[in-house]
Amino acid sequence: MTETSATSPAAKNFVGLPSADLDALAGARVVVLGASEASPYVAGERSHSADGPAMLRKASAQFGASLGQYDFDVDATIFPDKDDKRGCVDAGDVPTSAWESEANRERIRAAVAKILEAGAVPIVLGGDDSVPIPVIAAYEGHGPITILQVDAHVDWADVLKGNPYGYGSTMRRASECPAVTAMVQVGIRGLGSGEAWQHDDARAFGSKLVSSYALHEQGPAAVLDHIEPGARVFLSIDCDGIDPAVLPAVNMPTPGGLTYEDMVRILRGVAAKAEIAGLALVEYVPSRDDRHQLSGLVAARLAAVTMGLVLGR
Repeated sequence: MTETSATSPAAKNFVGLPSADLDALAGARVVVLGASEASPYVAGERSHSADGPAMLRKASAQFGASLGQYDFDVDATIFPDKDDKRGCVDAGDVPTSAWESEANRERIRAAVAKILEAGAVPIVLGGDDSVPIPVIAAYEGHGPITILQVDAHVDWADVLKGNPYGYGSTMRRASECPAVTAMVQVGIRGLGSGEAWQHDDARAFGSKLVSSYALHEQGPAAVLDHIEPGARVFLSIDCDGIDPAVLPAVNMPTPGGLTYEDMVRILRGVAAKAEIAGLALVEYVPSRDDRHQLSGLVAARLAAVTMGLVLGR
């Protein structure tokens, strides 16, 4: 797999990665995949993050051509040879529609399953907050995995607005996946997702709830101490887990939260102690970004850092 020229479709891919077909992933190590919609609460209504994958790719162009430089966030050079993307590819977007929740989930699940069957690590660019449900479902037969969720909300609702697969039910549905054997949730604060019984149910499952206050008081150890050495960790990053002073372009901004540096320290800590098995990055809302796309830049950098850490494994 070699990078194509700047005038090719790869110029519009995440950090300029070469394009790839999901049915031809031999040699791939990291596969970037876009998924705009999963299970909206209102059929036919585009989600707040439907344009997220395209705009995250656009934001990545702000630094993509510089990944041959030393990257202090990764503590390495991601692409020492600009012509060698080290098995990282962009497989484009899963076809989704705000009218087709069940079909969306199956298409997303099947696409991620192909990546896992090829032995590669998926980096899924969302997309709405329900996208991680089918992404995690694809790990059945590829477990066990530990879920590390970054979010202002616990997301343990069961059925909300008649929808068991919506934005507020993500981690409850993840807990039902046979591959998921552990869960750590960090960044919770404020009105952190529903009534107290949701939090009780999360703890009863065994999820470790780490508030943003605990993180700031104890540092990354508040999270990393709950990760078993050698575990395969799936990262579910909801952009509203990050402080809106850093990344304001989200659907439900909540004061406080993780800084960019907090995120990098956690990502690096996971990579040092365990294995990053995948990433879903959701709830970036392009329509709320500024003209410089600074929120998109933060989110895209987190995806790129994750990619670099997988390569350094």
